[in-house]
Amino acid sequence: MSAFHREKVLSVRHWTDTLFSFTATRNSGFRFLNGQFAMIGLEVDGRPLLRAYSMASANHEEALEFFSIKVADGPLTSKLQQIKEGDTILVGRKATGTLIADNLFPGKRLLLLSTGTGLAPFASLIKDPDVYERFETIVLVHGCRQVSELAYGEELVSRLRDDELFGPLLSEKLLYYPTVTREPFRNRGRITDLITSEQLFNDLHLSPLDIETDRIMMCGSPGMLEELRQMLETRGFLEGNHSEPGHFVIEKAFVER
Repeated sequence: MSAFHREKVLSVRHWTDTLFSFTATRNSGFRFLNGQFAMIGLEVDGRPLLRAYSMASANHEEALEFFSIKVADGPLTSKLQQIKEGDTILVGRKATGTLIADNLFPGKRLLLLSTGTGLAPFASLIKDPDVYERFETIVLVHGCRQVSELAYGEELVSRLRDDELFGPLLSEKLLYYPTVTREPFRNRGRITDLITSEQLFNDLHLSPLDIETDRIMMCGSPGMLEELRQMLETRGFLEGNHSEPGHFVIEKAFVER
């Protein structure tokens, strides 16, 4: 198990029948950039069972936090959703991922576009003072099917607004836009449609999408990512990665299982 740190679960919270989050101890040698992910999981029958999970905690926090879907027959999540305080999880020693600010061209406005548990890397990023230094405005968009699935993000933003350090930063720079597709809610619709129709920008009293000023990070369902990629590339936006920065970056490491 030398490739992994063994960490103790500190807390578990079930948000809905399909979503939960948990915190765990963090090895002092585990380093990561906000927005990155690591392989985490459980030891099952003496062997590691692992999946890629973004850190929802920031790199300056002492504990690790993860936000996960529950899949009844998922090889890992069917077991992971049953963890409780005091249990042991495995955390890979190396963090990676494309959702880091250095992979983007400089810009003025940062759009963080997520669906479901794709919110996790952005939970880390909006706790990064450097992101607020780099961008004048940060727009956090979280799309879900049902209102109850927004609870993790709503509590996260609410807690940060009350934070002594981040409260002033959020009030000046962060705009939070939760939206649902299957229930009545103040914001309705799929993220791609909200951008194309400019409803997102109208609701937030912002100017429409602009390649000169806008930089985009996205994480979520494969369908949403592909639609957004096509929409952005049609408008001339370039995808960035570790070797070359771009107007937008996508995290492709996740599958819901």
